[in-house]
Amino acid sequence: MLLGITTSVFVGVAAGYLGSFMVLRRMALVGDALSHVALPGIALALLFNVNPFLGAFFFLFIAVVAIWAIEEKTNLPTEALVGVFFTFSLAIGVLLTPEPELLEALFGDVSDVAFFDALLAVVFSLLILSTAFWLEKDLLISTISRDLAESAKVKVKRSNLLFLLLVALVVALGVKVVGTLLMGALVILPAVAARNMALRFRGFSLLSAAFGALSAVLGGGIAAVYNLPPGPIIVLVAAAFFFVSLAFRRA
Repeated sequence: MLLGITTSVFVGVAAGYLGSFMVLRRMALVGDALSHVALPGIALALLFNVNPFLGAFFFLFIAVVAIWAIEEKTNLPTEALVGVFFTFSLAIGVLLTPEPELLEALFGDVSDVAFFDALLAVVFSLLILSTAFWLEKDLLISTISRDLAESAKVKVKRSNLLFLLLVALVVALGVKVVGTLLMGALVILPAVAARNMALRFRGFSLLSAAFGALSAVLGGGIAAVYNLPPGPIIVLVAAAFFFVSLAFRRA
């Protein structure tokens, strides 16, 4: 269970931190939709006896690059394009995923995480955080105004693509923790809870990461003590943080 909680904590921190950007950029539902895009990748990985994380990320990578390219050519909003891929992928994923593994793919099962999966989660979570720190200024400027960002010589297209790839990576990591149905909640709930309590972005992003970690620790601990499925409990703890944060809402 220690490996499971370690995995959950690192993924929770990375998801919470990225979630702060997603809330700021009004992309709150993108993480939820992308988590469903991972399902066909998981199904193909199971069929070919490959690590589900690799299958999920491979499919997410293709989807994110396609979404980015179509958005740049058509000016359709990201949310609309993600919605198209979400419905398409969910239908394919449900058809392809073997029934015994479907529940685990949908809801996750971090209680039996292997050492290799835990190592992947730690390494890639650190990569996500370091890359997001590096992109932070560019993402914030482009969120305020794309024209302002371009005048400041920010490579907006590159920053947007890298950000979507980071979201895809954290979603692929989180599938083992809470599953494809609930991964979007692990990205958004810590962020909206932190948004209620912080005035500046630095405090907002750090508090969001902290809520992600605490949700993983408390949720994993409660699940272990009462022999409950960890994924839904982690999400319920994150939701509890949000409802409590309403009492401490800053103007």
